[in-house]
Amino acid sequence: MSESIKHECGIALIRMRKPFQHYLDKYDTPMYGLNKLYLMMEKQVNRGQDGAGIANIKIDVKPGSRYISRYRSVEPQAVADIFGKINKKFKKAQKLAKETKRDTGIDAVHDATWWQENVAFTGEVLLGHLRYGTHGQNEIENCHPMLRQNNWRSRNLVMAGNFNMTNVDDLFDKLVSLGQHPKEKVDTVTVMEKIGHFLDEENQRQFGKFKDKYENPELSDVLAANIDLKRVLERSCKDFDGGYAMVGMTGYGASFVARDPAGIRPAYYYMDDEVVVVASEKQAIKTSFNCAYDQIKEITPGHALIIEMDASVSEVPFIDRIEQKSCSFERIYFSRGSDPDIYRERKKLGRLLIPQILDEVKNDLKHTVFSYIPNTAESAFLGMIDGLEDHLAKERKKAIMEGVLFEEQLEELLTFRPRVEKLISKDVKVRTFIASDAMRDDMVSHVYDTTYEVIEKGVDSVVLIDDSIVRGTTLEKSILSLLDKLSPKKIVIVSSAPQIRYPDCYGIDMSKMKEFVAFRAALALLKERGMEDVLDEVNLKCLLALENGTASSENFVKAIYAPFTDEEISNKIAEIVKPKNLQAELSIVYQTVPNLNLACPNHLGDWYFTGNFPTPGGNQVVNKSFVNFMKGIEVRAY
Repeated sequence: MSESIKHECGIALIRMRKPFQHYLDKYDTPMYGLNKLYLMMEKQVNRGQDGAGIANIKIDVKPGSRYISRYRSVEPQAVADIFGKINKKFKKAQKLAKETKRDTGIDAVHDATWWQENVAFTGEVLLGHLRYGTHGQNEIENCHPMLRQNNWRSRNLVMAGNFNMTNVDDLFDKLVSLGQHPKEKVDTVTVMEKIGHFLDEENQRQFGKFKDKYENPELSDVLAANIDLKRVLERSCKDFDGGYAMVGMTGYGASFVARDPAGIRPAYYYMDDEVVVVASEKQAIKTSFNCAYDQIKEITPGHALIIEMDASVSEVPFIDRIEQKSCSFERIYFSRGSDPDIYRERKKLGRLLIPQILDEVKNDLKHTVFSYIPNTAESAFLGMIDGLEDHLAKERKKAIMEGVLFEEQLEELLTFRPRVEKLISKDVKVRTFIASDAMRDDMVSHVYDTTYEVIEKGVDSVVLIDDSIVRGTTLEKSILSLLDKLSPKKIVIVSSAPQIRYPDCYGIDMSKMKEFVAFRAALALLKERGMEDVLDEVNLKCLLALENGTASSENFVKAIYAPFTDEEISNKIAEIVKPKNLQAELSIVYQTVPNLNLACPNHLGDWYFTGNFPTPGGNQVVNKSFVNFMKGIEVRAY
C-alpha cells in the first residue's frame, strides 16, 4: 500500500521433539533450533516494526541450572540484533568447548549435556515474537515474550502473541476481583496474568491430588506431568473478546498456541518426527523446513495446539467456536504474497476489477496505460492484466465471428496487448526526524519518482492499482501530482480492497475514524445534502448505548454510510484527494465487498469495509470511536 498502515505481530514456536543430542549429532551444530527460529522470524519481519524477542526453555536440567533464557530488542534491525548477540555467545562457548576437550579429553563440542549445562538458549522449546505495538512506547518492557517467574518449574509462564483485546477494562477488573494487583491496564499484562492465575490454580489442584502420594522433589515432576493446559485455557480465556493467536511456554517444557474462536488472527503449524513448529504465516514454515504446503495445517479457531512435556501433540477445543471471520486484510496486504494461496487470491482481486476499469476508460484500451504501486500491489496488477487479456480474447473472438475483417484490422486485433509501464517507483525513504508538517509534506512529495515520456500527452489514460487506499494522504500529497506531470487525459486509481470505513480493534493499527478517507467522504456528502442531523442521531444512539451497557449489540455507525452508494462515496473521495492544480480528470475505483469475498472465500472477516464485527467488543469499539470523533478526542477506543 502506498501509505503506511501498521501491521500485526508475528509469532514463531519450535519444539524439538528429540533429545538435544540428536540435533547435535545430525546437524553438527548446537544451534539447529536457533537457526530455524531465526529464519522463521526473518520471514515474518514484515509484521514487526517496534521490536522482537525470543525465549528458550530447557526441559531436563539439574536444579541450580538456568533453564529459561530470553533476549529482547528494540533496535532497528531487532531480529539481527538478538541473534547477533546469541551468535557471539555460541562462538565463545565453541572456543571453551574446544579448550575443555584439550584439557580434559572430554569431547564437549559434541556433548549435548555440556552445551545445556554451560550455554544459554540450548533448550528444546523456542519462542520468537515480532512486535508491532498498538499500545505503549517502543521500549524493551513492552516487547514479548513476557515472563512470569516462579521457583516451581510448572508455575513459570512465558508468553507472546499476535492479539488485541477489546475488553481490557473488564479483564483488568476480573484480575482485581481475584485479588491481584496488575502493574498496568494493558491487554498483554492482563492476558498473561489471567492465564498465569489459572496455571497457578491448576498447580494447586494437582498438588492437592498428589501431595500425600509423593515426596518432594519427585512431587514436582508429578505435578508437571499432570498439568491440564486445556483446562487452564478453558478457564482463563472464556472472558476474552478480541482476535488472538497466543503462544505460551511453561517452565516444565509444555507449550500451547491458542487461537480465537472466530479465527481472526492466523496461526499455522507443521510437525514431523523431529519438530513441531507454529507461525503466523505458512511461508515462514515452508521456507524454514522445506515441507510441502499440504503438510502445513491451520489451527482450528477456538482450539489450542498443545505440546506436552513428552512432545506429544493434540489440537483441542478450549472455547466455543463462533462464525469464522478470518481477517481478509491479512490476505490483501499483510502476509507475504509468495504464499501460493495468497498469491492466487491477490491476482483474483485484480482480475475482478476489470469491468469497473473498462467502464472508467470507456473500453479505450488503445489509449490506456496500466501500472501499479507499491510492490505489494504487484500480484493484483498481474491479475488485472490477466483479466484484460481474457477480455481481449473474447473481443477478438467476437469480432472474428461477427464479420469480415481487412488484413490490417485483423493484424491489429491479433497483436494488440495491454500497455504496461512502470510509472511510479519509490526513490527515498521519508526521514521521520523532520518535525515540521510543511517540511514533512515536502519530503513526502519526493519519496516517489516518475518514468517520463511513455504517455501520449492529453490522449492516454493512466490506470494505477494499489492494494488499498485508507487515508488518501499519499495520493493527495505525492502520487497524483507526479502522474499529472506526465500529462495524461485521465487518471484512474484502483484499490484492490474495498473502502475502509471502520476501525480495527483486533491487531492492526487503524483505530481513529477521522483518518479514513471514506469516512471523510461520507461526512462531506452529509453536509452537502443537509443531512448533518444523521451525525447527531448516531452520536446520541452511541452515547446511550455506552451508558446503558448495550454498545456491543449493534454498530450504529453504519447509518453514516447508509444514504449513499459506493460509487457516490468513491466519487467524493476523488474530490477530496484531488490536488488543486491537477489537470487530468480523476476517478477512484474500489473493489466491491462481494468480489472481495469471492476472491478470499475462506477469509470473510471484512469488518473494516462492512462494519460487521465478528465479536461484540468490535461494536463497542466502533461506537466509542465515533463518540470520540464527535468529541474531538484523538485516542483509540479500546
